[in-house]
Amino acid sequence: MTDRPTDLSSLPSCQAPRRSRFSARKFALMASVAAGLGIAAYGFGPSQAPVDIFTSAAHAQVSNEVSKAAQPVGFADIVEHVKPSVISVKVNINEKVSKDDSDDSPFQPGSPMERFFRRFGGPDGFPPGLRGGRGHGVVTGQGSGFFISADGYAVTNNHVVDGADKVEVTTDDGKTYKAKVIGTDARTDLALIKVEGGSNFPFTKLSEAKPRIGDWVLAVGNPFGLGGTVTAGIVSASGRDIGNGPYDDFIQIDAPVNKGNSGGPAFNTEGEVIGVNTAIYSPSGGSVGIAFSIPAATVKSVIAQLKDKGSVSRGWIGVQIQPVTPDIADSLGLKKAEGALVAEPQANGPAAKAGIESGDVITAVNGETVKDARELARTIGGLAPGNAVKLNVLHKGQDKVINLTLGQLPNTIEAKADTDRDDRGGSAHGTDVPKLGMTVAPANNVAGAGKDGVVVTEVDPKSAAAERGFKEGDVILEVAGKTVANATDVREAIKAARSDNKNSVLMRVKSGGQSRFVAVPLAKG
Repeated sequence: MTDRPTDLSSLPSCQAPRRSRFSARKFALMASVAAGLGIAAYGFGPSQAPVDIFTSAAHAQVSNEVSKAAQPVGFADIVEHVKPSVISVKVNINEKVSKDDSDDSPFQPGSPMERFFRRFGGPDGFPPGLRGGRGHGVVTGQGSGFFISADGYAVTNNHVVDGADKVEVTTDDGKTYKAKVIGTDARTDLALIKVEGGSNFPFTKLSEAKPRIGDWVLAVGNPFGLGGTVTAGIVSASGRDIGNGPYDDFIQIDAPVNKGNSGGPAFNTEGEVIGVNTAIYSPSGGSVGIAFSIPAATVKSVIAQLKDKGSVSRGWIGVQIQPVTPDIADSLGLKKAEGALVAEPQANGPAAKAGIESGDVITAVNGETVKDARELARTIGGLAPGNAVKLNVLHKGQDKVINLTLGQLPNTIEAKADTDRDDRGGSAHGTDVPKLGMTVAPANNVAGAGKDGVVVTEVDPKSAAAERGFKEGDVILEVAGKTVANATDVREAIKAARSDNKNSVLMRVKSGGQSRFVAVPLAKG
């Protein structure tokens, strides 16, 4: 990145050199004169030649001045304005660390953040900016943050301050202050801290506008503990799901972000924060041009709750949901693969009490179309418990409107379908289901399988069933919306689907204690 980007047309006009303003006005005046003479670039007849009222030298001068007017000298004015609001965050965590312990990850084993950083973090699995003191009683970490108010409230990442016994911040002018953690939210990896000892801190504003792909972005933070550092790039993508949780909606940027940038802001060219830098994709531990930022809209909602009560409450309807794939859409007779398919309503949850059933597709919330399962999770999670909502639901081919009151999301339940499937034992002789490549037996004939449905006792590894993830021990509860108790029921349901010219048949399957829908393609003939 040079100090003179080749295209900064999105910057405010105030960034242009002053001398270019006059030149631009002069060019506009000359163009007006040309227009007054009846000369237009495309206004000549086939036999007419354009009249050149400029000399070659004058034309070159005008072109040069216009080019200068369109290219500001750099980001220096923006950086000068926003950089004082960015802070470096240092934490101490007192804990016993074994000298033989090679795992310094700050996250619980198996947690979404732990899995993400094991896959995308540095060589040691650390999130950007967090380093363990192996063999010592104190683990230290470094990250970034930024002030959102003059009285010292600042935003950073949850993984930067989680479990911290001591938090210190260093401002852009080199002063160090103590800070306390007001509240954290692990699901979005955000934290609110309060810096003590000052009342007139420079702060920045969260952007109201959603950034566009291709917009300029500036990342400011504390990479590798070096202190305030600025990098520039563009917004590469939006709506990224990195497997952290059901509320993933990250902005992807290519501005270099490294360890220590966690919690730092990503600014637009208006000097407003469009996101909080929280993770990087990095096989090497350094920037490879792929970083993820939490959108400003999410930050604003979460931080408001953390400031008000120190925690975040999310709406909950009590359903396991899964995406509507093209095969599932075909099985249900949907024109588009949109909405969220209810795999199973949770007992005594708001959805179950309101009459929502397995196989229903939630297509809208309060009149706003639901694109997919993740969007439903984010929409419901963004509403407060106790709110009344209107759901548009496709129930057995019919559109319904269901009104319900949101509950509060339990700490141990995520608002998404769990597709992890555990092995289930059991052996029994079954009956083959032709052209699907699996054998089934009544569940009540297989020990531990329960009383409902049919158990998959064998799967042909080259079959359509195997391709869709079926395995021994899975329990098929429904086929094409009909409950099944034996192989004959399965055959009849498949036969009916073929008669309706379906390309696939939808099955509700229970595996590892969780239910899900699977669309299995039907062989022709």
